[in-house]
Amino acid sequence: MTAPASPRRPLSLGVIFLTLLIDLIGFSIIFPLGPDLIGYYLRTDGQSGILGWLLAESDSLARALGKDHAFAAVLFGGVLFSLYSILQFVFSPFWGALSDRRGRRGVLLMTVAGTALGYLVWLLSGSFWLFVASRIVCGAFSGNLSVATAAVADVTTRQERSRAMGLVGAAYGLGLVTGPMVGAAAAQINLLARHPSLERFGINPFSVPALVSLLLCAVNLAWVKRSFRETLPESARTETREARLRNPIRAILNLENPSVRRANIAFFVYSLAFVAMETSLTFLAAERFGYSAGRNGILLGYLGICSIVTQGFIVRILLKKVDEVRVLAGGLVSTGVGLLVVGLGYQQWMMYAGLAIVAMGSGLVNPSITGLISLYSGPAEQGRVLGIFRSLGSLSRAITPILAGVVFFIYGSTSVFVAAAVLAAAAIALSRGLPKAAR
Repeated sequence: MTAPASPRRPLSLGVIFLTLLIDLIGFSIIFPLGPDLIGYYLRTDGQSGILGWLLAESDSLARALGKDHAFAAVLFGGVLFSLYSILQFVFSPFWGALSDRRGRRGVLLMTVAGTALGYLVWLLSGSFWLFVASRIVCGAFSGNLSVATAAVADVTTRQERSRAMGLVGAAYGLGLVTGPMVGAAAAQINLLARHPSLERFGINPFSVPALVSLLLCAVNLAWVKRSFRETLPESARTETREARLRNPIRAILNLENPSVRRANIAFFVYSLAFVAMETSLTFLAAERFGYSAGRNGILLGYLGICSIVTQGFIVRILLKKVDEVRVLAGGLVSTGVGLLVVGLGYQQWMMYAGLAIVAMGSGLVNPSITGLISLYSGPAEQGRVLGIFRSLGSLSRAITPILAGVVFFIYGSTSVFVAAAVLAAAAIALSRGLPKAAR
């Protein structure tokens, strides 16, 4: 019975890669639209009601910090877009654990279908509160990444686990490069400019990007239904009731394996550093070098391409010769050095050089630590453990943009990047106690 399984493995990895890629392109379409989205809803709905009150409170906080109204809008936008990550933090362990009990394919179909519903609500979000509802739905169903990552663990041997996780990282990088470009292009089409009567149905200036995300989600749903074979056999499924996780923090702290717990904490600290850089980079480029939105788009594309090259090629070769713990240590050191180069460099070539070093570090950290956590864990808990791991990344994305924004506007760009480098050093210290994983 085992002989026929081997030839199917490459197809399974290819299916998982495309599932992730389509999902991440749709997910990241909204990234470049943030300021314009916030501006639109503040103009249309921000003069009265709860939204008007929230905006007034943001203005008061901005004045207390000695900043202007524009800062209030940025801060308010950061809070709004953190909502998705908070929900992802809460629900990723749930979907991962559920996939351990019921299999990956069915849970993927549920999460993709739920995400499609969220994009449909965004498409018809003529009011701010409908847009908030769309973010809530999308965030609650955002379990695709943790479930698909668990599927990678299902179809790979221990020897190839971490190299295969590099493929996940490459899909992530490629999706996050492609999605914002698609979103920026789609946002140039305003259906209301040609058909104002559509406004009564909830069509808004950002309905075309929402429609593209919805169509991509529909394609992904059809792709999973047609091509995604179940990767977790009945015999390997757990009967535990962990799928009813209600407290992700407790789930993290209660992880029985100390190596899994330590690796998760090290990743969380590293993720705080990386997200701080990611959040502040375009502001730094605009402040120091006068970058426009277009040039910032090129800058982010450069960062993404460097990450794709590292995770898709370099790390897969490196992990054939070096164990995951050493690759992780090298990646954390590289990230810290790169953050310092970007933060302390006032010439453009230093910014690009520092980003290449950061991208190299990130490309080494993500697949190696994902591989370690998977290898430290048993076959029946891959979904739950990787769901907790992904939820920590979501938690960092929920809290860091606001904190980094406040530090940036009060203390300046250098402070953000130096603080991020210190966090990378703390992650290095935490990772030193990790044992080498048996392959």
